[in-house]
Amino acid sequence: MEQRKVQQVGGGTYTVSLPKRWAERTGITAGKTVHIDVHGDEQLVIEPESPADDATSRVQLTVGDEPPNRLERTVKAAYAAGFEELVLQAPEGFSSAQRQAVEQVASGFVGVALTTETETELIVRALLDATEVSVRQSVRQLRFTALSMHRDAMAALVDDEAPPAADREDEADRLYAMIDRHFGRGLSRLDEVDALGLSRSELFELRTAARELERVADNAETIGAVAAAVDTLPDALPADKLRVIGRDALSVVERGTAVVVGDGDTDVANDALETREATRSAVEALDRELADPAGDYRLGRALDALRRTVESGGTIAELGLRAATRRGEFTPPESAAPAGDGEGDR
Repeated sequence: MEQRKVQQVGGGTYTVSLPKRWAERTGITAGKTVHIDVHGDEQLVIEPESPADDATSRVQLTVGDEPPNRLERTVKAAYAAGFEELVLQAPEGFSSAQRQAVEQVASGFVGVALTTETETELIVRALLDATEVSVRQSVRQLRFTALSMHRDAMAALVDDEAPPAADREDEADRLYAMIDRHFGRGLSRLDEVDALGLSRSELFELRTAARELERVADNAETIGAVAAAVDTLPDALPADKLRVIGRDALSVVERGTAVVVGDGDTDVANDALETREATRSAVEALDRELADPAGDYRLGRALDALRRTVESGGTIAELGLRAATRRGEFTPPESAAPAGDGEGDR
């Protein structure tokens, strides 16, 4: 790490010189613009201005006779990498299957459209500006979707109601993909972080919580599939115990997420973690009772999905505990501050 003296110019402005090797390597010369990002109260981060043709602005690829599934993966990867414009060119022309694959995968993302379509060129653009995005609100929405799926899946398992609709699983995937995209862009672009109004640590915590919420949605889909395939529950798996476990698993996820997005404090996170421990033990006890060689293995899958949901909720609550502590929301009981005096409100 280099050390440089701060100098004062004209009796008011403070200046510090940039390392010459770094400036030459990044193409910075007199008159160029740099981005300056303020982290907390003590740190500044300087970043070169992104070139107009950087990888997050425009990606151009030549397509041959690739199968449609490869094109789908290409579009997904470019979206996650943070592209603004993806140009696919096929000198020999696109097949109908290739066109359909690109159009279908593009329509599955938030704020993405296939804007140009010719015989030899397809252009996919990301139209959603980061200033229009609230990652926190997107995580709240993802929590609502995942927990709605969880409720419906548990109702299908213990009360023989309809399993969760498939379109909500797609909605969970879309929300997570959007959050993951902005996280990736935030790692490489300070202007993205500024536009989102978040620090990189906050963005990391929100993205990690979103990943766990997507897993909760996947687990709900598994539970719903088991419910659709199993006619009755065995005596070793009583419905009342399953209801309690499902309710407590939901509570862990719900409260843990509340803390990550700033709607709860360390007490809420600790309560969620304590519920996780109790629910984990309850699932393990039921799993032992179900461990009959002649038992239905599909019910074991449902219990495993419940266990994974509880663990995802615990991971989110641990993130929330860290986030709330960093926000200054931890107050020891013996010196509790009066209500409204906390510094965690944002």
